[in-house]
Amino acid sequence: MVKKLKITALILTALTLSACAKSASLPESAPEIAGLTFKERAELEYADKFTVDRYEGGYSLISVADGGEYLIVPEGADAPETDAKIIERGTDNIYLASTAAMSMFDALGCGGKIRFSATKADDWYIDYAKDAMAKGDMVYAGKYSEPDYELLLSENCPLSIQSTMIGHAPEVREKLEELGIKVFVDYSSYETHPLGRSEWVKLYGEMMGESEKADELFDAQTAYLDAVSAKDSGKTVVFFYISEDGRIYTRKSGDYITKMIELAGGENILKGIGDEESSSSVTIEPEEFYERARDADVIIYNATVGGKIRTMDELTAKNSLLDDFKAVKSGDVWCMDSNLFQETLKTGEVISDFNAAFTGGETRYLYKVESSGGDE
Repeated sequence: MVKKLKITALILTALTLSACAKSASLPESAPEIAGLTFKERAELEYADKFTVDRYEGGYSLISVADGGEYLIVPEGADAPETDAKIIERGTDNIYLASTAAMSMFDALGCGGKIRFSATKADDWYIDYAKDAMAKGDMVYAGKYSEPDYELLLSENCPLSIQSTMIGHAPEVREKLEELGIKVFVDYSSYETHPLGRSEWVKLYGEMMGESEKADELFDAQTAYLDAVSAKDSGKTVVFFYISEDGRIYTRKSGDYITKMIELAGGENILKGIGDEESSSSVTIEPEEFYERARDADVIIYNATVGGKIRTMDELTAKNSLLDDFKAVKSGDVWCMDSNLFQETLKTGEVISDFNAAFTGGETRYLYKVESSGGDE
C-alpha cells in the first residue's frame, strides 16, 4: 500500500512541475547522513533551485527544487545508507536530454562524459555537441519521451540528465529507473535570476569533480554583469520574432531574457505582457504590437526561432507594420543568432552584448541588421 502511494505521489508531482518548482523547499541546513560528517555548504550567489552540501571524504549531497536528492560518491568509495540517489563522481556514458546542461559539461572539459543525446545533431547550436555527434563520440538515443532503452542498456548508461519536460512522460522516467538508469532533473530554467541559470555549472562541476573550474567559469560570467550593472542606457527595447504563419511572439514580462535586457540597462517596452502562468513566449496581436512597440529605441530579433535576417527589407517583409518602427528608421535593429537555452553558461556575456547594442560597442552574440541589401 505504501509503495502504491509513493508511485501515485511521484506521478502527481511530475504532472505539476510548475507548482512543484515554486513550492518545493530546499533544506535549510545539511541533512544528516549516517556515517558521514558534514563539512560545508557550497556558496551560491544567484541560484535558488539547488544546494550542494559537502561531507568529509569527498562526498557531496545535491538537493534540487523538485525534492530530489543525489549523493555524489567518490570513484571507488562505498555509498552509505541513504534515500538519496547515488551517483559516482565523474560518471560517464550519460544520456543527456537537457540541452541546457551541454554548454556546462563542455566548458568543464567533461563533454566526453555525455555519450547519448536526446537531441539530433542538426538541432544542436553548441559546436562541441555537433562535432561529437559527427565523430560518433556522442550518439542519438531517442528524444526524452521515446528513448532507445536497448541502446542505453547495451552501453551501460548509468544516468539520464533530463529537463523538466520529463514530467510530461512519467512512464519514461519510471521505466528508466526500473532499468537501473538514474534520472536527474535539471531545474535551471526555473531560476528567477538569469545568472542563476549559469550558476548550475557549480552543480555539474560538483558532480564531475571539477568544482574549482566551475567556480572560475561562473565568476567570469558575473564579471560581465558587474561591468554593465551600473550602466543605464535609457533605451527602450522590444525582443520578438515572427513565425512563418505571421504570428508575432515576444517574451513575457517576468521572462529571463526580459530580465537580461533590464540588467543590461534597457527597458522592456512591452511591460505587462503575459502573466505568471503564461509560457515564456507569448503571442501578441499585430495591432497591439504596433501601438506598444513602434517607438522602441532598439529592436532585438530572435533569429534562432524566426530565422536569420540580414537586411531591413527582409525584416519588414515579414510584416509591413515594421516600416513605421522607430528602430527600423534609425537602423537600430539587431539579431540574436545564439540559442540562449542551450548556451546557458554564457548569460553574463549575452547581457554584456545587450549593453553594447544599447550603448555602442563590440558584440559577439548579436549582429546588426543592414539598412540595405548585402552581406553583413
